[in-house]
Amino acid sequence: MKYPKEYIEEIKTRLKVSTVVGRSINLKKRGKEFVGLSPFKNEKTPSFTVNDQKGFYHCFSSGEHGNIFDFLMKTQNFKFGEAVRKLASEAGMPIYKFTKFDEEKDKKWKIYSKILESYKLYYNKELKNQNNKELTSYLNKRGLSEKQIEDFKIGFVPNNPNFFGLLRKEYSEDEIMLSGLFYLDEKNNKYVERFRDRILFPINGLSGSTIAFGGRAISEKKLAKYINSPETLFFKKGNFLFNLDKARQLSFSKDEMFLVEGYMDVISLNKFGIKNVVANLGTALTENQIQSIWRFYSHVIICFDGDTGGVGAAVRAAERLISLTKPNQNISFLFLPNNDDPDTFIHKNGKEGFISYSEKKISIYDFIWNYHFKNTRTNEPQSVAELEKNLKNLSNKILDETTKKYTLEFFLKKLSFLTPFSNEKRNYFKKQSGAQHQPLDLTKKIFLKKKNYETFEIKEFSIFHLIINHLHIFQKKIELLSELNLYSQTSKDFLNALIEKISSKEIFDNESFKEKFKGTKYIEFINNINQMSAVKYIIKKTQDENQILSLYDEMANDLSKFEISNKIKILENKLIKDMNDKTYKELIDLKKLANNS
Repeated sequence: MKYPKEYIEEIKTRLKVSTVVGRSINLKKRGKEFVGLSPFKNEKTPSFTVNDQKGFYHCFSSGEHGNIFDFLMKTQNFKFGEAVRKLASEAGMPIYKFTKFDEEKDKKWKIYSKILESYKLYYNKELKNQNNKELTSYLNKRGLSEKQIEDFKIGFVPNNPNFFGLLRKEYSEDEIMLSGLFYLDEKNNKYVERFRDRILFPINGLSGSTIAFGGRAISEKKLAKYINSPETLFFKKGNFLFNLDKARQLSFSKDEMFLVEGYMDVISLNKFGIKNVVANLGTALTENQIQSIWRFYSHVIICFDGDTGGVGAAVRAAERLISLTKPNQNISFLFLPNNDDPDTFIHKNGKEGFISYSEKKISIYDFIWNYHFKNTRTNEPQSVAELEKNLKNLSNKILDETTKKYTLEFFLKKLSFLTPFSNEKRNYFKKQSGAQHQPLDLTKKIFLKKKNYETFEIKEFSIFHLIINHLHIFQKKIELLSELNLYSQTSKDFLNALIEKISSKEIFDNESFKEKFKGTKYIEFINNINQMSAVKYIIKKTQDENQILSLYDEMANDLSKFEISNKIKILENKLIKDMNDKTYKELIDLKKLANNS
């Protein structure tokens, strides 16, 4: 028995040749093709090529040529049926078992497909022949040209159509009703077209066969602006994307796919030359839809409106989809300015403007962090604890173990910036039984590494930030400042100037203090303190004096650790060049001091 042609084509459409072949052969990208050593001959120079766009492999050394089924049959001795079953499973398709149910379903599909195809072509022609003012106004307003109408086979169903009667000449009522295009008006006992008085957008499967429709009302009086075909035996909304049949063909030359919300967003982006774009069908984004894109593209850029509704939808999508992320399966989010969607944005800014703006995309991990951090009260322990709990829960949902590990590490590193001085000894200087430890450079993991600045400079910025924001305390504790060990000359000079200013009896606040340094060489240094301090997000001005001084002691102690750590590194380098007892003893003493500090 033969497999249905449509079934075989669907498998070939869902799986790239390079994906199937790449599991057993090391392939390297070269232009539009992949190359590797032949599995059919021993060779040192690659002569085996794979072309995803054309859907075949070719071996120049042996003359072997074929598709994904041929590859399994020739390299693994599969029979054709075995190859079909294996690849169907990999493509996420049900196994065709040649039962009466499968054969009946195949017959129904052929009828279903013919009905939808004839419906599409009929109303595409109807749109071109219409003399409807509302329709003409809508088409002009949306900038739909004849080319877009023809490329996407956009149609129009008038208010009083009679296509049911035409179909009835060839098909039974049951066959027609299976299409989802009509419903029974029980009151008047007649069949009504679901998409009457609407613009018609065909939704295609991967092979290009129309499988459903979306309809957009041209009259504002309609309660529902957009509607889709109901779910049928062959159409499940959560499994399909508008335009994926066309966009998938560009995957050999691009890695990124834009995912937008509306049919017109896709059509407008295509009009301006951005063709690697699809839309979900007006429902919440599903795991199946993302997996469908990942079959062809490694990076999905989900484009939402920048309003509250768009952000809310993005959060729900991100928290649902993060579980699927893995190496080479990436998700980013792009938020357009308020009141813009991709359709309006690209008409205002053009292709280059859209491409340039798309550089503002952020990864799913950064987006989730930003959203939850924004809603965290960083000075309240229970709020920070809730933040940590939520991020850990989301990380633990990730199915790929390696991605889970590094996602959790990513979030915990960001969390450490909120509490850089909590439990330092417990977390970082925990002694192992009988082991001597070189002190870790704690703050290298705690403080942000700013370009052009050394780690110790970031630490110095942080302690100055604490002092400047609590001048009323440190004016009474000047002796603490005079004992502070600093390393950069600029910091030392600024500390002396600071001590001189606050030694007077004048009362300063933050702003008046800055005014004292206006026009001096320190003004840029003060700006750096405010911008680069690693503790600026956790300092609360209402903390009592004991808390502030305790935090100061920890920070000053941390700077002294840096000095010890730096000396240890110098001694270790010295030992490498010249091993002697004196240097070795000095090194051991310093390490003991570090462990005890």
